[in-house]
Amino acid sequence: MRLYLPLVIFATLLKDSWQATKIKIDPAHQPSFISSSQVFKVKDQDTVVLPCEVANPGPYVLVWKRGIAVLSAGKTLVSPDPRVILNTDYSLEIKEVGPQDAGDYVCQIGTLEPKEITHTVEILVPPRISTVTSNGRVEVKKGASVRLECKASGNPVPKVTWSRKNNILPGGEQTVTTPTLVLDKVDRHQAGIYQCVASNGVGEDVKQQIFLHVLYPPEISVERPVVYSGEGMEAQLVCIVHGESQPEVLWYRDTMQLDTTELKLMESRGSRHTLVIRKVNKQDFGNYTCVADNQLGKTRKSIQLTGKPRPVKFNSPTTGKSRENYNISWEVESLSPIEEYKLLYRKLPDSAVTSDSQPQPLHHQSSKKPIQRGENKTASYSIGLGTYYSRPIKDRRLEWRDVILPAIPAQPVGMQSMSYVIRGLEPAQQYEARVQARNKFGWSSDSVSFTFKTTDTDESTTDTRHIFTENAIEDVQSVRSYRNNASTQLIFSKIIYLVFNTILLFFCFI
Repeated sequence: MRLYLPLVIFATLLKDSWQATKIKIDPAHQPSFISSSQVFKVKDQDTVVLPCEVANPGPYVLVWKRGIAVLSAGKTLVSPDPRVILNTDYSLEIKEVGPQDAGDYVCQIGTLEPKEITHTVEILVPPRISTVTSNGRVEVKKGASVRLECKASGNPVPKVTWSRKNNILPGGEQTVTTPTLVLDKVDRHQAGIYQCVASNGVGEDVKQQIFLHVLYPPEISVERPVVYSGEGMEAQLVCIVHGESQPEVLWYRDTMQLDTTELKLMESRGSRHTLVIRKVNKQDFGNYTCVADNQLGKTRKSIQLTGKPRPVKFNSPTTGKSRENYNISWEVESLSPIEEYKLLYRKLPDSAVTSDSQPQPLHHQSSKKPIQRGENKTASYSIGLGTYYSRPIKDRRLEWRDVILPAIPAQPVGMQSMSYVIRGLEPAQQYEARVQARNKFGWSSDSVSFTFKTTDTDESTTDTRHIFTENAIEDVQSVRSYRNNASTQLIFSKIIYLVFNTILLFFCFI
């Protein structure tokens, strides 16, 4: 049988060629192809028909070949594959195509110089994901790098697109197209479900998920690093704790571990851990620490419970209504009465005035220009071609001035306010101010710097109700100074009296 088919093909070709040699055909009527070479992209398991239409076929034989294999000769189908059919118009039909059918198919006319066309068959295969990293579940320690891989096959070659379920990718993108997703120095924020989607335009896209689990020691953030409270009130100290599994959380006051009592409760809801102190007393103020521990490590964070005032907030306008005075006002939240304030203010240097460590070069100064108020004065001298500078003379008006102000009495606890008129300022100049407030538990932290400016012309008078002025403060300070001087003079008199008596006794013994 194996020898029979080649002999049949050879005999058929020989017979047709011998008959063709006896027929004289006009060259203008030589056979030619009406069909042209094409590329056929066929989905897997579909049917493809390869045309081979010839004009003026005459007695010549049409042969279908694939590589060196002959599929048909004339009207004789040679291929043993039942899926291959030779149609009456000499087109070649292949049913239920698969990847094995991809390749070149040649239709040839058996002239003295054979003519042929070539059809290329491409089998389109839908995408398929064959492998994902660690079968879809990856565990990695914090700080390590990890490679998430999706191996996909198909024709055309599928593209693999990565996304993250209910989140963006660590790089900030919604999607990234790459076979392998590399994550460096992972932390708990990069954990989650990653999804790879393979697509090539054939059939439906396929997807797989990889769950990335990051192992890390506890991480703690505090809701408020400083908790302000008052005697008899309730205070809540909150630590937000994240960690592999659920870390054990303990509370400490300084170095002493706290236990739950009627006045101190420890609550846990998910990652939120709260120390509740009921009816705060003076002894409760201080530093507290929450400590979280798991099999990967231990972490701690501190929270300060204080009865001191909160930082002061200014509420006066940035531009005053007077040339030489400015009414500065502020408010502060304190759960105990404010006893006094400390106001610091200074004139801001002009932009042309340089700092002490960087004197202004001589060529920037005009020899005819008089020194303006508020400027630093710089002495200079020359030796040869160089110019040398001494340190500038400081302008005392640029230094901080401080004023101690007694608080307005009988103000309710909570938000308390204060105003003060600063006098003796310069017109159209900028000043900087800071304020601290003190109650019986101590001074508040410094306020944020506040910048204000005086005007060129007076606009209105100042309302002096509940306002302390600089003169009043100076009077108070003068009384304190007088008392201090009187005390000094009394001590000095006692010292002179003792010295005189000592000398007198010495001469008596002589």
